[in-house]
Amino acid sequence: MAKRKGKGKGFSLGSTGSGGPGLPAGLGGGKMGGMGGLASKLQEMQQQMLDAQEALNDKTVEITSGGGAVKVVMTGHQMLQSITINPEVVDPDDVEMLQDLILAAINEAVEASKNLAAEEMEGLTGGLDIPGLGGLF
Repeated sequence: MAKRKGKGKGFSLGSTGSGGPGLPAGLGGGKMGGMGGLASKLQEMQQQMLDAQEALNDKTVEITSGGGAVKVVMTGHQMLQSITINPEVVDPDDVEMLQDLILAAINEAVEASKNLAAEEMEGLTGGLDIPGLGGLF
């Protein structure tokens, strides 16, 4: 790090007491407290969140529409796993109704899957709305 010549306003990232480099006393530098302990807790929470995200691949939601005429299964990551259509609702003269049933089932499955992911993460975040996490689930 270059040293500043002369007098004037400046700053140093050197030690400021027991807080460690560039940190006020009480905010780090100790072996178990301060920033080291916080960093450890954050790493632990990050790992728990990664584990929960992985587990969402194994969890599914199952939605039906039209009284069971169409069934959709989707993972916690909004990946469509299957669509089952009761052959009785396949009417060549009313394809539009079948399309509507499929669309309704898929849209409801996406919502249910998002809710499943939010519930899983809520247990880890304690209900806090942490910016940037919404897009992960």
